[in-house]
Amino acid sequence: MARKLRIQAPSSTASPLNMVGPSRNPVSCEPQYPRIPTPWGRFVYPIAQRFAFSPRTIAVNAAASMAAAPEERLDVLNAAGEKTGVSKPRSEVHRDGDYHRAVHVWIYSESTGELLLQRRADCKDSWPGQWDISSAGHISAGDSSLFSAQRELEEELGIKLPVDAFELLFVFLQECVINNGTYTNNEYNDVYLVTTLTPIPLEAFTLQESEVSAVRYMCFDEYKSCLAKESGEYVPYDVNGQYGQLFNIIEERYKDNTESRSLTLQKQISRYAPIHLEPDLTTLSEGDREALGYILKAAIVIDDIFYEQVWNSNRMLRDWLKGHSESSAFDKLKWAYYSINKSPWSCLDENKAFLSTADSAVKLLTDATKPVSGWKGVQYRAAFPLDKPPGAKFYPPDMDKKEFELWKSSLTDKEQKEATGFFTVIKRHDSLSSPSLTQSDGSDQTKTSDDLFIVPYSKEYRSSLEKAAELLEKASVCSDSPSLKNFLRTKANAFLSNDYYESDIAWMELDSNLDVTIGPYETYEDALFSYKATFEAFVGIRDDTATSQVKLFGDQLQDLERNLPMDNIFKSDSVSAAPIRVINLLYNSGDVKGPQTIAFNLPNDERIVNERGTAMVMLKNVSEAKFKHILKPIADACIREEQKEYVDFEPYYTHIVCHECCHGIGPHSITLRSGKKSTVRLELQEFHSALEEAKADIVGLWALNFLIKKGLLPKSLSQSMYVSFLAGCFRSIRFGLEEAHGKGQALQFNWLYDKGAFVLHSDGKFSVDFTKVEDAVESLSREILTIQAKGDKAAAQSLLQSRATLTEPLRVALEKIEHMQVPVDISPKFGTANKLLGNI
Repeated sequence: MARKLRIQAPSSTASPLNMVGPSRNPVSCEPQYPRIPTPWGRFVYPIAQRFAFSPRTIAVNAAASMAAAPEERLDVLNAAGEKTGVSKPRSEVHRDGDYHRAVHVWIYSESTGELLLQRRADCKDSWPGQWDISSAGHISAGDSSLFSAQRELEEELGIKLPVDAFELLFVFLQECVINNGTYTNNEYNDVYLVTTLTPIPLEAFTLQESEVSAVRYMCFDEYKSCLAKESGEYVPYDVNGQYGQLFNIIEERYKDNTESRSLTLQKQISRYAPIHLEPDLTTLSEGDREALGYILKAAIVIDDIFYEQVWNSNRMLRDWLKGHSESSAFDKLKWAYYSINKSPWSCLDENKAFLSTADSAVKLLTDATKPVSGWKGVQYRAAFPLDKPPGAKFYPPDMDKKEFELWKSSLTDKEQKEATGFFTVIKRHDSLSSPSLTQSDGSDQTKTSDDLFIVPYSKEYRSSLEKAAELLEKASVCSDSPSLKNFLRTKANAFLSNDYYESDIAWMELDSNLDVTIGPYETYEDALFSYKATFEAFVGIRDDTATSQVKLFGDQLQDLERNLPMDNIFKSDSVSAAPIRVINLLYNSGDVKGPQTIAFNLPNDERIVNERGTAMVMLKNVSEAKFKHILKPIADACIREEQKEYVDFEPYYTHIVCHECCHGIGPHSITLRSGKKSTVRLELQEFHSALEEAKADIVGLWALNFLIKKGLLPKSLSQSMYVSFLAGCFRSIRFGLEEAHGKGQALQFNWLYDKGAFVLHSDGKFSVDFTKVEDAVESLSREILTIQAKGDKAAAQSLLQSRATLTEPLRVALEKIEHMQVPVDISPKFGTANKLLGNI
């Protein structure tokens, strides 16, 4: 094996070979940690079974190898599985008991229900001649998990597969001390599954003779049974422990449960009320009507980019499900729910997967192995993990936060800004291009070429962005509106240059009956850091009457900032008036999955926020639909009779406006205690989105009360706004506590409930205590604003973990709403836009 070196095995009396069968010598494999969260968003489990360590990590044959090449180095991890930035020779890692990583790769054939096993070479000092995992090995220093999985398959079996063939099933921790205490194996194992439609012909494999003597397929349940019986033919694994997940996942995935899955999908789909949005286009000029066609086409391109941002095989999965949607009623349901979520993970179920790789697209590789007469090649399922990747496709899938921070610390200031910027992705160099480099000092430390590096969106999505830019240029030529022409032209330039500053300014100055928002904006999909922006598009028709009615809020921002409930040292004296545009939505695309937005406040670029403030867009027809179909039924289910009359569209909509305004006030660019200049987003990282949504909500309530006291809003809102907000809490929390708005709303509800502002009565219904709610709102506003102003990530985490939970009062409300079968959200149907697209 070209890059795997083995260390001399210990004496035969302690050899693992002597441990097979009933008279084995004991091996210490004691668990030292309980269920452990990993940086990959999964849980790992120590192996408690004495025989459950991987044979691939047992050292053999070092003496023959040392002369040929320097000893393999491994990245040293901490106990949580994060990189420490240190690498050591493999022998020292096992001598010192350092944590490190390895990969296990299993190949499974769908049609036969078989796993591929390899027989370990007879020359091996550990378990010679026994049947084992399809392929496995250490992750060398600097190498990625996926690259290591690919490399092991190619070296041991002669199979070349792309990254989308590998599904990371789980990560588990092995902690073993063997060979009279001389060999310690503290190893994080990334367990991958490759799913093929049919078995790969045995003659297609090219075996590495020093490692593998034979391969064969075996039914997975028969193999599991042999392992459970501790058959001497097989390397032992604890199938009754956590490694049994492999067999459980396969069994669950392929059992005949179409009927139950169909019922589940029907229930999930029913949580979204279909709403037809068809605004009047008569206010559009002839030129803007022509421009609209090109803009809608550009929005479709934006949709493609977003699918790609979610996961590397997501666009392929979309096309596969759509192409097979008429094959059966079950396939139609899968496509329908996928279309709502734009991924295989359900937004309303804490991102739980409702599909598996078994439902995914089939790809054919004709050159993955050596040719076999009459066999066309490897047909495999394009894989995706059961757990939604927290970093989406913005970062390498096996990159953890510690690795990113270590890498970032080595960059220049300019490079650090790019690495944490909105409009870049982080990738690894292709390790295949240069396996290793010798250090200039002559040391034997391996330096691989798969370090992290930065790629701008303009390069990563070049093909799609060039197409979208061309369409926007054509729309700009057609449009009769000077401000729309300018916005479309500058946005087209931004797609190609990756500099969005000028186009964001043009968007803020947009004054057109045809209102367009298109580009990379929100960062919710980046659950690792909230750094990276997803692409989206909103196309609507401006409502001039409603726009004039909300102008008051944008004009009052500086006064609101001046009176915010936080220390004066944190306040800004340069908040700009925020333009507010009210539109009726015609079409949306991109990051508009699951629950639909009712308003947005942009841009997110802190430079523009500091210089110009923000602008707001309100989607009136979406707000009206949600109030009618969701909020009113929730109020009927959860609000006490004497306060139901307070739940009205005016206070509901007015708070939405104020929510968006309050995104533009409060801390954004901040100065840390050390004197360093930073931003709230950079400091709070993954906690930023939820806390910012909570801030806009609760400070929005505070701001309404402030404006009422100034006589700028009617006193009739002074009670109705709180009751409507209470009903709205239950609406947003139903989005799930993994979603920023739902998490932020749970925080607010629990705070106000604990302060006595919200009251649960014996009949299971809620009311507002008007004598306590004002102080409770102000206290939470102060708490959140101060955390943001200080950039206090630990305090943000503590607040969200303690308050953003599903408490018993919330359970009571949600059960009532569920019993009444109130929709969770809406699913817009764009009849007018689709007709226009069909006619183009």
